[in-house]
Amino acid sequence: MNEFQPPEPGDELTRRQWLLVLRELVALAGFSGILPELAAISFGAEGHQATTLPPGLYYPSHDHLSRALGEVGSMHNIPPGSETEYVPLNGPPFHPQFFSPEEFKLITRIFEVLLGNVEPGALSQAAQWLDLYLNSAAGVREAALALDPLHRALAVAYEGESAIRELETADFPETVRSGLKALQRHCIERYGREFATLDKEQQSSVISTVITATPSSPLQTFFDLMRDTAVRGYYTTAAGLKELDYKGNWYYASCPGCEHKK
Repeated sequence: MNEFQPPEPGDELTRRQWLLVLRELVALAGFSGILPELAAISFGAEGHQATTLPPGLYYPSHDHLSRALGEVGSMHNIPPGSETEYVPLNGPPFHPQFFSPEEFKLITRIFEVLLGNVEPGALSQAAQWLDLYLNSAAGVREAALALDPLHRALAVAYEGESAIRELETADFPETVRSGLKALQRHCIERYGREFATLDKEQQSSVISTVITATPSSPLQTFFDLMRDTAVRGYYTTAAGLKELDYKGNWYYASCPGCEHKK
């Protein structure tokens, strides 16, 4: 961790550079609602508080990720309850936290229709990502509403007012809960059976019909959210990143252009 050094006289600090520094400071201070200058930094192990750093304004060193990655092989023991934990790739069987087992199977099938022919492992991971996303949505909204006004102003400057307002007001869990109920009603009205009991062609027909429908409804809002989260979830998987030809943080001599035709 490095102490922040103000620019020397005559040095020009651009707005973008200043926002990047402020963003690091916000990450350091967290969502506690205190000002970055007053952020108390402690490194606890089994509840013990470490020695407080000398007074000053601090930001994370730029090579902290490389240091962390260099330690992955040793897999140090992390105290229970820590904010950061290693996620084992081959852990115990997944148990959804937001969905019931039946709902999770239904969501996985919806993702399968929306994403098309993708690897089963990537499909499962995308659905798991949605379960985690919805399970943590209430906490994220609570943290967004508790932001210090200066932190919120910084977040708006970086992400945009609409994105922050969505974090503060959107109730995605309720959208999904009401959408699943509306989906079952729609299938019963159309086929006399619930979605899970329909054959694959009927399931695909239901989804495509709702997505292309013009009137706004809870069911259409639900599928709009499903399309967005299916794509976002899939491209967080190894298969999705490989499809994007993502190589990590690379340096380019010149900015690569878009290869898609207008």
